[in-house]
Amino acid sequence: MQIILVTGGVGFIGSNFIFKVRKKRWANIINLDKLTYASNPQTLEELQHDPGYHFVHGDIGNIELLRNLLEQYQPNAIINFAAETHVDRSILSPQDFIQTNILGTFQLLEASRAYWEKLSPQKREQFRFLHVSTDEVYGSLSPAEPAFREHTPYAPNSPYAASKAGSDHLVRAYFHTYGLPTLTTNCSNNYGPRQFPEKLIPLMILNALNGKPLPIYGDGQNVRDWLYVVDHCEAIYQVLQHSRIGETYNIGGNNEQTNLTVVEKICTILDELAPKPNFRHSSLMTFVKDRPGHDRRYAIDCSKIKSDLGWEPKENFDSGLLKTIQWYLSNLSWVEQVQSGTYQTWIKQNYGDRKAKRVAQ
Repeated sequence: MQIILVTGGVGFIGSNFIFKVRKKRWANIINLDKLTYASNPQTLEELQHDPGYHFVHGDIGNIELLRNLLEQYQPNAIINFAAETHVDRSILSPQDFIQTNILGTFQLLEASRAYWEKLSPQKREQFRFLHVSTDEVYGSLSPAEPAFREHTPYAPNSPYAASKAGSDHLVRAYFHTYGLPTLTTNCSNNYGPRQFPEKLIPLMILNALNGKPLPIYGDGQNVRDWLYVVDHCEAIYQVLQHSRIGETYNIGGNNEQTNLTVVEKICTILDELAPKPNFRHSSLMTFVKDRPGHDRRYAIDCSKIKSDLGWEPKENFDSGLLKTIQWYLSNLSWVEQVQSGTYQTWIKQNYGDRKAKRVAQ
């Protein structure tokens, strides 16, 4: 069976990918994860007795560890999910994003190149390095502009986006300079089970359940294309298995929504699934001061991956959002574990000094 080294596999997208792969028995998995604030070891607890899954605690910036892992497990592919990913955190602490997203990816590429160059000709031909990136590298769109395509020029507007753009460029360079068989995917906003509650959808779900304000940046009209994480994982696997080397694919959900609409839909579903007497969850909606450099709109044109590989998302936003909320309602113990003191400190730091105005009901 194929062996895949997954980096950042305890995180949101990585853990969902690992569950999908092991459920389908597509491959055996070696999971290298640093276990930062956004990682919850409980997430993959049900795989602890799975002989096709092995966890390694470590950093992609540790090149000696990488070399040892590659030598020991001889993977057929590497999928790099490891990244610092939250724009707000990149504004408060950009150095962490440079360290992991750029320097960490560089070390992973270096170790992969050295490993790949020593493989037999047949194994060299089969090996793949897949780098998972974001649509934020393309910058911001106006309401009338066409969606991002693979040839859209990079124009990152936050330290997070700039760090991911830098890592994308490194991956491209290692393909063109050294011939390393790389692939890159740029996805739109993911949502679904097991997402750390600093991101919009889980933050709104959990704040609403706890009767806390639902902070909406600016006027709430920022638009994102929402991609259900399981759809994304299936797309990644299709790219890994069937794409030509050196290719880049945009992966989107075909679900553009304003932030305000997203929060309103969450409130409506919670009114049905977790009702409270004489209370509407939308009464908690609060507009707060916008964050610096807040991109107005993202949208993905994923016609290339549909044309080349036959992939398109299965979930629309309403069906995916309902599944997401149901998962959080059924897994409150997981939520309690990730909402540590460190998380609460960051929430206070990021939202505490923003003047709030409650939405009129």
